[in-house]
Amino acid sequence: MDQLKPASEQLLALLDGRRLSPAQRRIAQYLIDNLSEAAFLSSVDLAERAGVSQPAVSRFAAALGFSGYPALRDALRPIVLGGVAETPQQVRRNELQAAIASEQNNLATLHELAADPERFAALGRELAASSCLPVLGLRMSDPVAYYFVYGARRIHPDVRFIDNAGSAASDLLLQSRQAGATWLLAFMLPRYAAEAITVLNAAKAMGLKVALVTDSVLAPWTEYADAVLPAPVGSRLVFDSHAAPMLVAGLIVQAIADAEPARTQARLEEHEALSESLNYYLH
Repeated sequence: MDQLKPASEQLLALLDGRRLSPAQRRIAQYLIDNLSEAAFLSSVDLAERAGVSQPAVSRFAAALGFSGYPALRDALRPIVLGGVAETPQQVRRNELQAAIASEQNNLATLHELAADPERFAALGRELAASSCLPVLGLRMSDPVAYYFVYGARRIHPDVRFIDNAGSAASDLLLQSRQAGATWLLAFMLPRYAAEAITVLNAAKAMGLKVALVTDSVLAPWTEYADAVLPAPVGSRLVFDSHAAPMLVAGLIVQAIADAEPARTQARLEEHEALSESLNYYLH
């Protein structure tokens, strides 16, 4: 007979890989912290204790693949009754370890992607040759996109960051194309910003090619892309963790640097001289 698993571990397996909104993750967090009690609550009581609306509980059950909250509760009760008893400290430890393990799996997936270095090298050559390089990152994708922009500006002569949609984005795209842009690098990570589709449409209409960093090659917006780099995100915490997307951003910067080594060296040396003269950094 298989050894009984802790209840929290069984619940985490049920949640694994699900795309949940922040409100739904609050419900998930309440279940993890209070499973023995929560598995016997009504949807109204669970919503009140988790600090969300009752419809949010119903949507949470649907997001896990259940027909409704009663079906989810029926699945949770055997976990509580049959699982190994745990202290609150053990529950929290299992939750944190599961989040780290999820990221380790994501990095392992990325390791397989990098087994073909020409995939990054070819894209690096294209982006390096684009006289101007616009970069799109909206909402939760913004920090990862900005990490790329910060590094790329050191080695590429003209990198422009699109962190807002609407007419301002259209202006930036047009100005980028007029400055010689041939590519747009876009980051689209969960929760996906709906306005990003408008920007992708505008880029294609202006004749720009699109390199897309997103969490799945099966995402419908990959149809806008000429090159796709999948970067899975961790979904175990209240907000997605972006270890793999950040690493992909760094790999693209490296590929651009490798595509133009003389330009890269000259620009980095100038930046280093400036930083030393103005004491940018602590020693």
